[in-house]
Amino acid sequence: MLARLVVGGVWLVAGALKVATPGESINAVQAYRILSSSAAEWVGVSMPAIELVVGLALVAGVFVRGAAVLSAVLLLAYIGAIASVWARGMNISCGCFGGSGTVSDPASTYPWEIARDAALLLGSLLLVWLRRTPLALDSLLFPTRPSGVGPSPVEGD
Repeated sequence: MLARLVVGGVWLVAGALKVATPGESINAVQAYRILSSSAAEWVGVSMPAIELVVGLALVAGVFVRGAAVLSAVLLLAYIGAIASVWARGMNISCGCFGGSGTVSDPASTYPWEIARDAALLLGSLLLVWLRRTPLALDSLLFPTRPSGVGPSPVEGD
């Protein structure tokens, strides 16, 4: 449950800090110079909403596995993007929690950003692997049936 709350909480904070400033979010995505201008605009506008949905799902404990898979995919993309700008010697802010622009010493921030995202990735993968977590809405919405209860497949169909 702790992994679900931590990973979900980080997504909620990240999305909430960016959702009100789509221009900054677009600028942050464009600063990576990975996507075309139109794709960067689409990602910059949609990413805060996606982060909020993933965060809400994880914190509430609804569709946890699906949200955790999406979380893992996003984190892999973020790790790759940060590693890419680091390898290219670019001095940009990751824009992970809003804001954009250049930073004076990216060599001191990029490793920490990658480490943070890698830890969140491990938490996401743990949530994909776990069947259920305590106090999750999934447990109420999709209760597990004891074995031997309910219809059984008919042999010969």
